Amino acid sequence: MMKTDLAEIYRNYIVCLNRRDWPQLAQFVGDDVSHNGRRLGLSGYRAMLEQDFRDIPDLRFEVVLLIADASRVASRLIFDCSPKARFLGLDVDGRRVSFAENVFYEFRDGKIVEVWSVIDKAAIEAQL
Repeated sequence: MMKTDLAEIYRNYIVCLNRRDWPQLAQFVGDDVSHNGRRLGLSGYRAMLEQDFRDIPDLRFEVVLLIADASRVASRLIFDCSPKARFLGLDVDGRRVSFAENVFYEFRDGKIVEVWSVIDKAAIEAQL
């Protein structure tokens, strides 16, 4: 698979997330997907995302950096949102915060099978 194909697949995945189009998630995510070393499977991954949107009703994924090779995507996402209560162990309580997430994805057969994610918690702490 060419890197331009993965970049396009990834951008369509982000559109799917922002639309909360859960029935289409399986088009982008493998059945045995893992997140930060924890095997969730597609249903667990979907449940994690649905919970994120419940906790942060105005959640929107914005890609600011995207690098793709034959089987991996590296992305920097930015967020400007208002988590309802606690977020990453912090009492955000509806206040608007901005932060970044650096994410690395492993693809197999055009689907995400592994996700490694690091959120800039220090940026949120500085705003609180």
